[in-house]
Amino acid sequence: MTTPLQELDPQLVLRAYAMGVFPMADHREASGVYWVEPKYRGIMPLDRFHLSRSLRKTIVGEHFHVTADRAFGDVIALCAESARDRPDTWINGSIERVFLQLHDAGFAHSVECWDGDRLVGGLYGLALGRAFFGESMVSRARDASKVAIAWLVARLKVGGFTLLDCQFQTDHLASLGAVEIPRDDYVALLASALGDASGEGSAGAASVDADFFALDALGEDATRPAEGDSVAGPVSGKVIAQLLGHTS
Repeated sequence: MTTPLQELDPQLVLRAYAMGVFPMADHREASGVYWVEPKYRGIMPLDRFHLSRSLRKTIVGEHFHVTADRAFGDVIALCAESARDRPDTWINGSIERVFLQLHDAGFAHSVECWDGDRLVGGLYGLALGRAFFGESMVSRARDASKVAIAWLVARLKVGGFTLLDCQFQTDHLASLGAVEIPRDDYVALLASALGDASGEGSAGAASVDADFFALDALGEDATRPAEGDSVAGPVSGKVIAQLLGHTS
């Protein structure tokens, strides 16, 4: 079913994710979206992230400066651009706008990789309950997207998240530890991660029960970002590598 632009609002999107459904568009200029519920779902078990020796070296060597929520709009815009390996994108104007609204409301977040002042990669997604739904990632420099995912996994582990939804399995994600599970198994994991946070229970409003910014407190002299200033604290790449466990 295709939904006109004016019907795609933050509350509708939050309810959809709580049911295991997410929106996509046929192309960047599409006038509507369709709703997707994959028969098999890609997830990243947070305790089974595959940290290769080469990726660990890149992270510990801090080849990129990594931040969180510093440039959400720039990340989603970069993800929406047509890349060299795909003819178009599933992120249309309606999806971009609603995620900007969800970011302002505290539900959507980004991780950015910088080379100096240049944004060279990152990802964004949606937090609900103790689940994080990864939406899209982008890389304009070697290993930038891998570094962004690694930092995201570490951030979710520290913050008390229990589910990282990758939507679709890809070779790239599989190389980092993602697995594919049947829909029924995914629904059970989702229900456990959400509890009453979907807004369908007695609380009556969607909420995030985990802490996306808990990682920042591990940095030297890092404090929780003030409202409107949610830049990641100075956590070292060595700390990230330690949080991700053994290399292989």
